[in-house]
Amino acid sequence: MAADSDPESEVFEITDFTTASEWERFVSRVEEVLNDWKLVGQDSKNPLQKGEFNSGVWEEKSQEISFADFRFSVTHIYLKQEAAPSDGKDAEEDAVPVAMQDLLCMKNDFPPRAHCLVRWYGVREFVVISPGVNCEAIISESKCNLLLSSVSISLANIGCQVPVFVQIQQKWRRMYAGECQGPGVRTDFQIVHLRRVPSQYNHLSGLLDIFKSKIGCGLTPLPPVSIAIRFTYVLQDWQQCSWPQQPPDFDALLSGEVGGVEFGKLPFGACEDPVSELHLSATWPHLTEGIVVDNDVYSDLDPLQAPQWSVRVRKAENPQCLLGEFLSEFFKLCLHKESTEDLLGKSSLEDEAKDNSDISHALSKLTEPTAVPLPKLSVSNMVHSARKRIRRHRRADESPLSSDLLNSILLYLFPDAAEDKQSEGTPNKGVYPNLEGQLTLKKELDDANLFSQLKSAPLDSLTYRLALCICLVNFYHGGARGVAHLWQEFVLEMRYRWENNFLIHGLDGGPPDLRCCLLHQKLQMLNCCIERKRARDDGRKGTGVEKKGGCENGRLAPQSASLTSASPGKSWESWSDSEEEFFECLSDTDELKEVQPTEQERSASGRTKPEGRLQPHDKLTLLNSDEPLYIPITQEPGPMTEDALEEQSEVLAKLGTSAEGAHLRARMQSACLLSDMESFKAANPGCLLEDFVRWYSPRDYVEEEVTDENGQTVVRGDLSTRMKIPGNMWVEAWETAKATPARRQRRLFDDTKEAEKVLHYLAVQKPSDLTRHLLSCVIHAAILKEKEEEVAEDIPSVRRSIQQLVSLAGKLLHHPSPDYKKLEDLISQVAGVEAVIAHARSLKAKFGLGKNDTGEEVEGLRRFVISLLDEPEVSVIDAGRSYVGSIIHKLFVSAQRAALLAPMEDEVGRTDDRKATAGGAVGADFPPPAGREILLRTCVPRPAPYSKPLPQRLFCVLMKEDFRLAGAFSSDTSFF
Repeated sequence: MAADSDPESEVFEITDFTTASEWERFVSRVEEVLNDWKLVGQDSKNPLQKGEFNSGVWEEKSQEISFADFRFSVTHIYLKQEAAPSDGKDAEEDAVPVAMQDLLCMKNDFPPRAHCLVRWYGVREFVVISPGVNCEAIISESKCNLLLSSVSISLANIGCQVPVFVQIQQKWRRMYAGECQGPGVRTDFQIVHLRRVPSQYNHLSGLLDIFKSKIGCGLTPLPPVSIAIRFTYVLQDWQQCSWPQQPPDFDALLSGEVGGVEFGKLPFGACEDPVSELHLSATWPHLTEGIVVDNDVYSDLDPLQAPQWSVRVRKAENPQCLLGEFLSEFFKLCLHKESTEDLLGKSSLEDEAKDNSDISHALSKLTEPTAVPLPKLSVSNMVHSARKRIRRHRRADESPLSSDLLNSILLYLFPDAAEDKQSEGTPNKGVYPNLEGQLTLKKELDDANLFSQLKSAPLDSLTYRLALCICLVNFYHGGARGVAHLWQEFVLEMRYRWENNFLIHGLDGGPPDLRCCLLHQKLQMLNCCIERKRARDDGRKGTGVEKKGGCENGRLAPQSASLTSASPGKSWESWSDSEEEFFECLSDTDELKEVQPTEQERSASGRTKPEGRLQPHDKLTLLNSDEPLYIPITQEPGPMTEDALEEQSEVLAKLGTSAEGAHLRARMQSACLLSDMESFKAANPGCLLEDFVRWYSPRDYVEEEVTDENGQTVVRGDLSTRMKIPGNMWVEAWETAKATPARRQRRLFDDTKEAEKVLHYLAVQKPSDLTRHLLSCVIHAAILKEKEEEVAEDIPSVRRSIQQLVSLAGKLLHHPSPDYKKLEDLISQVAGVEAVIAHARSLKAKFGLGKNDTGEEVEGLRRFVISLLDEPEVSVIDAGRSYVGSIIHKLFVSAQRAALLAPMEDEVGRTDDRKATAGGAVGADFPPPAGREILLRTCVPRPAPYSKPLPQRLFCVLMKEDFRLAGAFSSDTSFF
């Protein structure tokens, strides 16, 4: 007892009621968010225009809040509109909020693409509070009431007139409860969702009873109820319309019976019908109670009599399209890591040591200095024997490509090989045999610079065709192994042509085009090497009969220089095979047609016999004599591919900025200058550096008028200041240059060495490397194919999409290391354009549109079909009474009769014996509606007859497994 009486043992619990609870913090946080978004007070809005919900721009912004440890996402969704012009009058204090006014607006009923709350309640601005990510749904009634109470308090505290909704139940049920408050008014948003439609509410009469009982208006008579109805009919049976896509001839492809035309074309189109359903919505927009009858016994709602029709199509998800499949499979090859040896086995590339030594021995003989030329086909025999060993060691069942198929591909790539004995002087035409009409159309579609935009290769070039063959072989004939096999044969063909001086057809002349892909540049470089080698061989052979030599005016004869675009004065007529050797001297009969020195020049003492002259200069003479200045025959600098240019730039950059580095860099860059100086000295014995500068770089020789000792004005010249700088590279090069004509100089461009570099580069390419090189060409071909198909269909949206594809592809493919993810997205966009064209073809076939059909009605139908591709829903002008409506009607009648196994009659449009019911009984033209939407609106006083009349709205959705009632009921809170 003593312990109990001790005052220290008593504990008093003190509750601090000033501390904010979690609920109060949540309410405060909601108010902060609404204040931050400036959703406080009245906000004047422009009246809604017809169709603005569909044509306008919807925006949204979100923010995270929490109730204790439960996360919520608050989202503000609104239609972007310009502020309403102010008329100078203050807004009325008791004005109804904009959201309540929108409840009665009839201009945007049944929007084709909008948020579900916009469709149900017609509001243009609202806030949604939903559970955060990974948070459980709000199912219990107590939690729902707590949230609604919080929203109501927040709206009242800050005077927000924007409706706020709370998402309850599971997300898939799309259930929202909300509230909108104004001065003395409130609207409650309520929703009912069931899986089955109650039989007593399966028609308009039952729904009207619900609506009237809910608003509970005591007025008599009750104000009229405005009704809007939409029935949606679904067409799924397309048996009367055959799918127009012709499948590829797989038998012909697999049997190897493919010609150039098959290999030159990419497949196109969907393998299945890309349009799965057609939805026809029949709408009665403005009805009033008593005008229409719809109950469990009878219905006046005949779709053919509906004043408005609208159509939308449901597209198949991810339809399989041939072109997209080809590109995707080709792109996947980029990720393969296997080399050719891994795919085909080492036995296919290597033979026994004896055979290998034979090949290396034959190749080594090429580089050995010899006065006697090797037999022309010695190396080619080795290449052919290597090809035979490859085929012998690879069993027939292991070979990815059959002999017939491989021969067909090689003849497609190299049509000149079909000629038994081709003349070596045949010019390169660069165009393969093909269907003239198809090739002409492709050239019309291909912009002049499209290949440069995509860094691809010219249309119908060897590289372009190789890309198409690789793509087809990868898809149909063994994948990576087939690609490796074809590439191996291609490389052997390149070496065969190099060893036998056969030009590579299908390549433009001249140096490598840096606008093209690297592989195309490498093939052009190999062609340049072959051309230089042929020119040298022709110069060495000469033409003993004509006594004029194999060259004319210091240039190669046209038949031996068909691909060389050298500048005047450049000649390669007598280069040797070895890098270390000088040019072989030509005999008198084989010498170039040079300008011969005069007898006076020959007898002049102390002068060297001039050599390598092309022609005298028109104006200039030598400074130390009256002899004319002769333009020498000089070497042409060697062409380079972009990787060689980058490598050279890196080497020069690594030399640094020091004096020694700069000097070494200058010496590396002066090889061509030194060669030209030696040629100039040989052509102009006794010349000065000033003479060379006057011809080679006239701007570095400055002339000015001066007065001599006799008082006469004379013109004197001198080297520029740049040339007088100590250590100038031009001066040093002039001092070391010897008088050597171009034909006895060391080659600036060693075609043998460069050709071997190219052949080695080709030989080490993996299938994945080859795919990356040719990806731009395949995308180029795909875009051209889509352009060709679009011309036949005439779809404006596709034309715009193709322009965007070209722009995007140009940015990606010009990058040295493009992002694979972005490339994959690009290929998906290409497949998307193909799908749109396939949709257009499917719809045109279903609506009976032919290419040659003409007429005003046909053009209207064509515009209607094209609109279905771009717009979510397209209205049918004059509904079922129009030409388009009659065709849609026939489609439904055909499907109905096919479903009922009824014979098709001639008079499809006869409706005399049709039972006008909404249930689609036997003999009806339309099936039962898949969905029914009924919108009821009125304006009545609530909760008392003397209250302010306010808008009431009920949106009803009746489907086979979905019954939903979304109601907005307003009441006057001034005295309640």
